[in-house]
Amino acid sequence: MTVVIQKVPSGGAPGGQGPVSVADVARAKANRGGGGLYKPRTPIYPKLVHGRWRNVKWVMLVVTLAIYYVAPWLRWSRPEGAPQQAILVDFAHQHFYFFFIALWPQEVFFVTGLLIMAALALFLTSALFGRLWCGYACPQTVWTDLFIAVERAWEGDRNARMRLDAAPLSFNKVWRKSGKHLSWLLIAMATGGAWIFYFQDAPTLWREFWVGQAPMTSYVSAGILTFTTYSLAGMMREQVCTYLCPWPRIQGAMFDEHTLQVTYRRDRGEPRGPHKKDQPWTGRGDCVDCGQCVVVCPMGIDIRNGSQLECINCGLCVDACDEVMVRVGRPKSLISYDTDWAVAAHEQGRKPTYHLIRSRTIYYGAALALVTGLMLWGLATRAPVVLEVLRDRNPTFVRLASGAIRDGYTLKIDNRSFEPRVYQVGVNGLGAISLKSPGAAANGPLTVSVRPNEVRALRLFVIAPPEADEVQSRPVTFVLTAPGKPPLRTSSTFLSGDVTPQ
Repeated sequence: MTVVIQKVPSGGAPGGQGPVSVADVARAKANRGGGGLYKPRTPIYPKLVHGRWRNVKWVMLVVTLAIYYVAPWLRWSRPEGAPQQAILVDFAHQHFYFFFIALWPQEVFFVTGLLIMAALALFLTSALFGRLWCGYACPQTVWTDLFIAVERAWEGDRNARMRLDAAPLSFNKVWRKSGKHLSWLLIAMATGGAWIFYFQDAPTLWREFWVGQAPMTSYVSAGILTFTTYSLAGMMREQVCTYLCPWPRIQGAMFDEHTLQVTYRRDRGEPRGPHKKDQPWTGRGDCVDCGQCVVVCPMGIDIRNGSQLECINCGLCVDACDEVMVRVGRPKSLISYDTDWAVAAHEQGRKPTYHLIRSRTIYYGAALALVTGLMLWGLATRAPVVLEVLRDRNPTFVRLASGAIRDGYTLKIDNRSFEPRVYQVGVNGLGAISLKSPGAAANGPLTVSVRPNEVRALRLFVIAPPEADEVQSRPVTFVLTAPGKPPLRTSSTFLSGDVTPQ
């Protein structure tokens, strides 16, 4: 390997081509250490821009972070003994609470359906509007935006941050860098802390956490989320979207020429050239080659080179370009949200057309509507109380001294509502029978009470007269009735001989 070392004259670039910029110094520091298997990361210093899409991103940042940090603290009135937290994933008691809905482990299909709905909604959004999720609502984008805002508050905007990174070690550099990283760490700790509140009662866990009485899983989970937030949003940033996230590769199958994306109007912008005041716009395009679309990009790309894997469609380059176009007196939207089809139409002098309704959007929309309908139907028809009966397998029946036949059963009553239930137990299909339950009164009807959001198991004996022996197997129906409530019914079998139940 041949290494060529070129001397840089004082105050100039290699070869005496002019002064060394702060960007050159920063890149030189990033690439220090020679070649290797992988190219060292070139720092990206996004410049603050003002405009419509930047304002949308600020709103999305505030809304999404508010939901994440505040949601675990929302209270919801439920009966005594049930969690009073509106959103809670209660692994200890195997329940998931979402406001007025309480899901049980056997209802995991609702969670599966919700995930399918989210995936289909993302597919449909991507087919229509490109990487809208990536640019505005992805957690990596939201927290990276927040961390960059904190960095800007401590170190200044783009040029100030570049000068600070290129400057030698000093007190000013140390205290600014230290303040930034401390702020990042506090935000990361708040992020990890908010996450664990979704799995236990937030006020209780808050008190236990600071006195060392919280479960070890809470400390471990908070530590992991603190580390990942700090490293991904603060240190890795655009590398997560480019190298770690699979979504940029997957979404390519959902795009077509009618998908709205951030695009550059080459028919208007080319050929590029610098602009001077009062200079006529002849022989060149609207692009003044100022590079503002590049310096505001959090991914460090040039959108004028066309659609790229790294582009998250955040629209900041649109704001930057529109601002320049206003200053030089040219029409906006040289860079804008548009489709490849419309851009090609502009280049060919045709009127652009937009096709939001097309085969793939119809498929995604129909699938989303179907799954959403099934979910709503399932929730609307969801039984508040479920009855199950398990018949004893061994012994299959018992012949008492009086000659009567006794079969044993276990009734499981799942009360999935937030109110207590009291039922009277009955059996149809055997004629004259008697019911007994261990611990219940010998006389009077057999009743069972079930607390809200709990499962009650009732041991039950059904005793039939001796003539029941004439028929060795017969179907029976257990019925639970309560005043003002629909009866609960489930079927089983009564055995009075040595037969194998069907």
